[in-house]
Amino acid sequence: MSDRGALFLFSLGVILACLIVAVWLAATGQAAYIDGLFLLLACLVIALAFGLYVRYIIKSAMASTSTAATEKRAAAVPKKSASPVPAQTEQLAGKAR
Repeated sequence: MSDRGALFLFSLGVILACLIVAVWLAATGQAAYIDGLFLLLACLVIALAFGLYVRYIIKSAMASTSTAATEKRAAAVPKKSASPVPAQTEQLAGKAR
């Protein structure tokens, strides 16, 4: 597994853990007190930060996939060579000097 894949799975795990703790704090009523409220906010901010990172990973993977597909299609299509007229013109111009 690549490093990017491991970081993606780790990020999903952190997001899931933070959201579970946030739900647990709200369900047990601990979010009504200052300590629980700050813990709830910290969990939500951490989940947001890792969520933004997951979003970045997904967008960069999609961009690299579309770039690779474009390059593969471009490689499959044979390129037309430039007409030999400019090369012959340069050769003739060199002889004329």
